[in-house]
Amino acid sequence: MNAAETKPKWRRRAEDRPDEVLDAALTLFARNGFAATKVEDIASEAGLSKGAIYRYFPSKEDIFESLVKRAIAPIADRTEDLARTSHEDPAVLLKAVLSVIAARLSDPDTMALPRIVLQEAGRFPELAETYRRQVIDKGIGALELILQKGIATGQFRPVDAHLAIRNVMGPLLAHMLLTQIFRIDEDAQTTPQDFIESHFDILMNGLLRPRAGG
Repeated sequence: MNAAETKPKWRRRAEDRPDEVLDAALTLFARNGFAATKVEDIASEAGLSKGAIYRYFPSKEDIFESLVKRAIAPIADRTEDLARTSHEDPAVLLKAVLSVIAARLSDPDTMALPRIVLQEAGRFPELAETYRRQVIDKGIGALELILQKGIATGQFRPVDAHLAIRNVMGPLLAHMLLTQIFRIDEDAQTTPQDFIESHFDILMNGLLRPRAGG
């Protein structure tokens, strides 16, 4: 057998390996929980050595943070950018942002991350801190800015924007928990956009100024 025949038929590209590690980690975190998953388990799932994992990620917590940055943080960053730079009608912009969030959270891989945080935050508060810093703080700030723009233009009533955000996001999060964890309406053909249409109708009727003479 010559040297060419003894070479492996394929070899992972080094730039692909971090994503392979993250894919393996997400599978194990979602199935077994963060606490029960060891770095060597992730290495085995990814087909790498434990040492190779540490070349890309210093700790299991860093792996989780990288999962958040890859899957959800870009949504928060985009929402933040739109809120600051868009000249779109605030009501139209708010609905568009909520639609994107609902669509992304309907993806089981994306929703797995907040589920892991809810399950493990008591033992690993740093996971909740990571998720809050990378996602929640940015999302709340962006949505609050959209509401403030609507209030400033007179389109929205002068509500407390900081508190109103919880009324905006609360039903959406509750919907995701009910459908993905408790499997409510699992057989119904309800899409994320169907919920947004219903939620936004109720939300806007509570935010918009009454029309003169109405």
